[in-house]
Parts: sequence; structure tokens; C-alpha cells
Amino acid sequence: MSKYIHPATLEVAHEVASQLLPDDYREVYEGHGHDPKIWMPLYVKMSKEAVYFTAPDGQIAGMAGVQENNAVWMLCTPVILDNKFKFAREAKKFIDSRTEKYLWNIVDKRNTTHLKLLQFLGFKFIREIKYGPNNLTFIEFIKCVHQQHP
Repeated sequence: MSKYIHPATLEVAHEVASQLLPDDYREVYEGHGHDPKIWMPLYVKMSKEAVYFTAPDGQIAGMAGVQENNAVWMLCTPVILDNKFKFAREAKKFIDSRTEKYLWNIVDKRNTTHLKLLQFLGFKFIREIKYGPNNLTFIEFIKCVHQQHP
């Protein structure tokens, strides 16, 4: 796929969890009520495929995965801030490589970095919902990825 996209490991999940961007940490902790250090390895295990992204200098920039119900997730480290365009292009390669008919999930409305990335990746924002233990505003998003032709 790319020399910057690698199969996820539990070790990398722990590393990413301890270095999350503040908005990503807040989304997982406040929005979902999960401790990232516990849940990141679980996200990896619960996914059909999970990957991690590296910057050109080898630093870990983030992780992504797709679960059995086609829910796509991505969490990032501050490394993306110095590699915005590279990271966005690599994330697009990952999304474009998917064979599911569609990908979907929800994102914390306050996570503007992810909202911009999702827009770049071609996701459509469907609706706002109240979600999680703190009843925060999340935005549901979806993208048709793999079109089946007759």
C-alpha cells in the first residue's frame, strides 16, 4: 500500500495512546468515556484491519482501522501537525484501498482537525447527535467507498 502505512501492533497502540493529540484524547475520554491506553489496543483487536502511519522520519503519526460493522476510526499524535499533507495523502490511500461498500462513524464536533481530514477524504456529514456519557455533540459521517457495478 505505502511505505508509510504499516499493520498495527499492540505495542504501537500503546505508544499512540500515550501521545494522542489533545482533541483525540478528549474525544475518546470525554466523548466515549474510554481510557485510550486501555481502548486503543482493543480497537486494534476489534478491527478487520488496523494500521499505523509513520512520518518520513519514522515517527508514529497515528492509527486507523475498520471494524466489522464498517465503522472507520482514526486517532493521531502531534507528529501529524508537522506532516499534514503527507499524513492526509496517506490516510486517503488507506481509505481508497478499502473494499467495503461504505465506511461510517461519528466524530466529536469539537475535533476540528478530524473534521477537516474527513472532509478531505470525501466523507459526508449526515447529522449531529448527542452521544456518550457526557452527552456531547458528535457528527455522524459516511462515505461510499466501493461501488459494485452490474
